[in-house]
Amino acid sequence: MLAIRLTQTNIRRTVREHGWNVRYRDLTLYRGASNTYILERLRAPDGKDRTPVATDAGNRTGPQQTAGLWKRTLFAQLARGWSALFYSNTRTIMMRFKMKKPEDIGLAIRRLAVFGLPALVIVAAITGNIVMGLFKPTPDEQEDAVKATPVVVAEAVSENIRLTLNTQGEALPLREIKLAPQVSGKIMDVSPKFIEGGAFEKDDVLLRIDPAEYSLRIVQAKSSVAQARSRYISEEVESRIARKDWEELGKGEGSALALREPQMAEAAALLASAEATLHEAELQLARTTIRAPFKGRISSKSVDIGDYVTPGVNLGDIFSTNTMQIALPLTDAELGQLGLQVGFRETTDNPGRNVAFTAVVAGEPHTWRGRIVRTNSRYDRETRVLFAYAEVDDPYGAGADDGVPLAAGLFVNAEIEGRAIESAVIVPRTALHGNDEVFIAREDNTLEIRRVVVASSDRTRAVLIGGVRSGEKVITSPVRGAADGMVIAVARAPEEGPETVADATN
Repeated sequence: MLAIRLTQTNIRRTVREHGWNVRYRDLTLYRGASNTYILERLRAPDGKDRTPVATDAGNRTGPQQTAGLWKRTLFAQLARGWSALFYSNTRTIMMRFKMKKPEDIGLAIRRLAVFGLPALVIVAAITGNIVMGLFKPTPDEQEDAVKATPVVVAEAVSENIRLTLNTQGEALPLREIKLAPQVSGKIMDVSPKFIEGGAFEKDDVLLRIDPAEYSLRIVQAKSSVAQARSRYISEEVESRIARKDWEELGKGEGSALALREPQMAEAAALLASAEATLHEAELQLARTTIRAPFKGRISSKSVDIGDYVTPGVNLGDIFSTNTMQIALPLTDAELGQLGLQVGFRETTDNPGRNVAFTAVVAGEPHTWRGRIVRTNSRYDRETRVLFAYAEVDDPYGAGADDGVPLAAGLFVNAEIEGRAIESAVIVPRTALHGNDEVFIAREDNTLEIRRVVVASSDRTRAVLIGGVRSGEKVITSPVRGAADGMVIAVARAPEEGPETVADATN
């Protein structure tokens, strides 16, 4: 772009210095043309030579000298330095963009500056960055010193312990039924005990149905029995007379009809039917009084005085308070900890595991004692656990805790007594990583990852039966990126022993 402008300026200056009568529009046609073409165009249309002539007489020139002068003056200054660049750039731009005017060339130059300059700047920046990188001083290499990771440790201790297992369950009555009448009628009496929460003893009267109809049936049944008995007695007498008469005739064995045996059998059957009808009427009358089949409590009440009931209708729900049952879900591993099997049944020789049930009632914690009496014979399909059933005897009486019963529907925590283990290794729960890994702090202040066998674990401790020896130091603090051989620094708070540190980490 700069080269083209300088070329145009030099052309105009050269023409002025020599006094040529050449217009600017003629000069624009000479760009990129050869020397001969330019000389020909500088001649006038009439054939006269318009090239400058020397002013001194001794150096007058003709056409050939004029051509040589042109080369020494104009092209000596312009063509040598700029003709090649001017010719190639200008001709290329004009041919590519089909330019015929100087304004088109300026537009192309501006576009070239707009798009070419940023590219030039980018190339320059990249080049400068590379050059600076080549001359950048190399930093001194230093070896990083290995820093020890601070850890908190606790000492593993050995104890003879009995495993315990914690689980949960809901207390439910061993017996719970829907109370229903066996006869129809109108309720004429309701016991004060027959209310929600009411307590009753076995054979207590809870409801009475109007017995009048059933009392009349008894009277009718008794009348039928009397008639049947009278007929039976008559037939019995007639049968004896017939047998005696036949014996007096002495004609051998008499027929059954002659001895009135069929009539006797009919009379006996009628008597038995009448007596059965009487017993049925008496039974229906007795069923008008509804009694409690066991000792228990009322869960719900559905009827009251004046209601007409039919056989099978629900009068209310009652449950037994003799025994409360709790279903406890156990996994296969937990069964092993308790030493129980699928289908277990308590016997005198093989008693069940003791269980302590705890719950908060009225804002105060309470405990009830029970035992596992059996386990289910199949695993639950949905949860894949096996249920063990524990029982608490007389939860509303002797089995209550300071008068607080183990009420039906109460959700309780259960602590089951498991098997005993001798010389078990106890470590804080925070020392156990994952399911079976413990970090050991060795005497040379390095870390060792060791696999262990866990017998039981809870919130505060883990019971190990293999992998760690008593007296070894276990790491209870978190260690990021733990690896065998990692350098550690044991940190212990002042006046804190291993047990104190272990408790603090929990």
